Amino acid sequence: MAAPLFTALITPPPAATAPAHERFLHLVRLALASGQFGKLLLSGPVGDDEDVERLTVRAIELRGEPALTFLWRHRTKDITKNHAPEAGLDEVARLLGARFRNAHLHTSAEEVQFAVSRKGRETLRVTRIDAVEAPAPAVHDKAKHRPLEMAHPVWSALGLTHVVKGEPALVPAMARKWKQINRFVEILSSAVEEAGLQGPVRVADFGSGKGYLTIAVHDWLQARGLAPRVTGIELRDDMVKLCNAVIEGEQLQGIRFDQGDVRTQAVQPLDVMIALHACDIATDHALHVGLQSGARIIMSSPCCHKELRPQMTLPEVLRPMLQHGIHLGQEAEMVTDSLRALLLESQGYRTQVFEFIALEHTSKNKMILAVKAQGPAAAALAARRPELLAQIAEIKRFYGLKEQRLEQLLAA
Repeated sequence: MAAPLFTALITPPPAATAPAHERFLHLVRLALASGQFGKLLLSGPVGDDEDVERLTVRAIELRGEPALTFLWRHRTKDITKNHAPEAGLDEVARLLGARFRNAHLHTSAEEVQFAVSRKGRETLRVTRIDAVEAPAPAVHDKAKHRPLEMAHPVWSALGLTHVVKGEPALVPAMARKWKQINRFVEILSSAVEEAGLQGPVRVADFGSGKGYLTIAVHDWLQARGLAPRVTGIELRDDMVKLCNAVIEGEQLQGIRFDQGDVRTQAVQPLDVMIALHACDIATDHALHVGLQSGARIIMSSPCCHKELRPQMTLPEVLRPMLQHGIHLGQEAEMVTDSLRALLLESQGYRTQVFEFIALEHTSKNKMILAVKAQGPAAAALAARRPELLAQIAEIKRFYGLKEQRLEQLLAA
């Protein structure tokens, strides 16, 4: 157990009449010192900094020393910062009430909730749970763990691995593909946790190609007992036959490949909709299928942004920049995916746009990730819907845009 690492953090307990934030901070210190600290979640941002959504604090071991790692969740990015224990606790104390209204401490024996009302009233609630031994802090100085097991024979059947001296190894030419697949599954795992998905999990992967990603998603979900029901949908019949031959040969259950087009796909209930590298407005059709199917998670990597560029009229202030074709193309891409993200938010999804893999691996490295909001977050997004629609209208006005396919599909 990790208790000795944080023993120095123990301080005398505050009086029962002390402010709730002081008692809460003491419980945080006590959990760290006793090795029962699970994680600390700060939410309910205060003030105008709406870009910050929440902060998660975990105990780790960094180069053999205890530390606290802060994961700042923004609307469009995540930022990680590591702190020495005392400095980290000082930062938490500074943030309580000033930056975040709510704090939730998870330990192996208790759940502690701290809240500050809009009128400044502090409350503290402690709920006991069945005690289990807390895991040791994560050690960051170790080899990167991949979510997929290379030894699975399906990877050999797909041509990703071969046997070298009796052990499975990556085919050298497929090393970048393997990294892309694992990175995608890492993103999916975080989204599944956020969405709280329980099995069976229904997945559709549009434009499944050779099936690498489709089978990886199935493998990961199955390994976690989520009873996957995965369908890969691909236009090219030869690819469909190839993939079905692989899953038949490996006797995989709960996965199949169908020949089809996302633009004519019948809507069926889904939990996860995936569309990587769907060309131009095919991305909009895929996003629309995800919305219509009620998917809790939508993952899209768009490409070939052709629809908006011919429509764009150059705002006077941007003419010196956008007179260059490469800049105009980049601007059209940014505007397209920004509108898609805003439209997804207007439908009640927490949405991020980010690079999911380095450019050295693929130039098509942008990800649109949307997770259906729940509870208070869903209510907050619903309240913002008029504002989001107004932002969409203003962007279209600024660039002289007449139509955008996803917006048209939603209106219809």
